[in-house]
Amino acid sequence: MTDDDAVPDLRASDADRERVAEVLRDAVAEGRLDMAEFEERLEQTYQARTYGELAPITRDLPAPGVAPPPVISLRKEPPAEGDWAGRIVGGEGSSTWAVAVMSGFQRKGRWTVPRRFNCVAFWGGGEIDLREADFAAGEVEINCVAIMGGVQIVVPPGVEVVVRGIGIMGGFDQRESGAVGDPGAPRVVVTGFAFWGGVGVERKRTRAARRQEKLARKAATRELP
Repeated sequence: MTDDDAVPDLRASDADRERVAEVLRDAVAEGRLDMAEFEERLEQTYQARTYGELAPITRDLPAPGVAPPPVISLRKEPPAEGDWAGRIVGGEGSSTWAVAVMSGFQRKGRWTVPRRFNCVAFWGGGEIDLREADFAAGEVEINCVAIMGGVQIVVPPGVEVVVRGIGIMGGFDQRESGAVGDPGAPRVVVTGFAFWGGVGVERKRTRAARRQEKLARKAATRELP
C-alpha cells in the first residue's frame, strides 16, 4: 500500500498532479501507453482533486526509477533495429530461392537470409524484405533475374548495400549502393540480370520503429510548454 492509498480523501496538490503526469509521459515514450490512453489519463490527472482519484491513474505503470519484473515470452519477437550481433546467426538460411512466373513471391518477416539467395521474376514480381530478418553470414548475396518483371528489396537502416547487377532495357536501383553501414551490420550484395525489368532497393524502418518514434515525438512536443 502506498501513502496515496492510505489517505484517499486527502486533497492533492499541483505538484502531486504533475508527478503523475510525468509518469504518464515516461510511459508513452516507452510505448507502455498509446496516445489515446495518454491523453485520457492526462485529462483525468489534471481533473483529480484527491489522492484517491490520482492513485488508479498510474496503478498499472512502474514508478520512475523502478524496473518492472521481467516478462518471459515463449514467442520469438522481431529483433530491434541495430541489434546486429544477435541477427547474424550462421546456418544455411530458411529460404534459398524464389520464382515468380506470371505471379509473385514474398520473403518477409522473421526469416534467415542465406549466404546466397537466388530469385527469378518472369512476367511477375517479388518482394524481399530484410527488415526483420536474420542473416546466415556477415555478407549475403541476393541474385535476381528479372525478365519483363521486377524484384523489390527492402533493407533496414544501417545495412551496407552493394549493387552489381546488369540491366538491358531494364535496370538495377543504385540509390542505396555505397552507403556506409553500421559497425557489425551485415553487408548485402545485389547481383543479377534485368531484361525489360527492374530490381529496386529501398531503405525503410519497420512499422513498429516508426510508430515508436512518432509517439516519442508527440510526447516531447507536449512537454515543451
